[in-house]
Amino acid sequence: MKRLSVVRLTVQAPNLNAYAERWVQSLKHECLNHFIVLVEHHLRYLVDHYVAHYLTERPHQSKENAPLSGASPPSEPHGEIVCHERLGGLLKHYTRRAA
Repeated sequence: MKRLSVVRLTVQAPNLNAYAERWVQSLKHECLNHFIVLVEHHLRYLVDHYVAHYLTERPHQSKENAPLSGASPPSEPHGEIVCHERLGGLLKHYTRRAA
């Protein structure tokens, strides 16, 4: 398990943390606000699934709606569409089934 370290920021520099705060806001609104978290283990489970979805499945506008993993859209535009769900259907990802 990775260890985290605290990095102190200056008092009057609100934009230094903009990317981190936006990510935390996405995590809260898209995932954590839908659950009642009682123990740390449950929180880690939810965050792990959200991070996996965020990095490998979720499209990002700054990357021309491609996931951060660099996966490209399928070359075959036809085929059955399959829904992959995480966290009981809260997070969904659609792909085409291989022919």
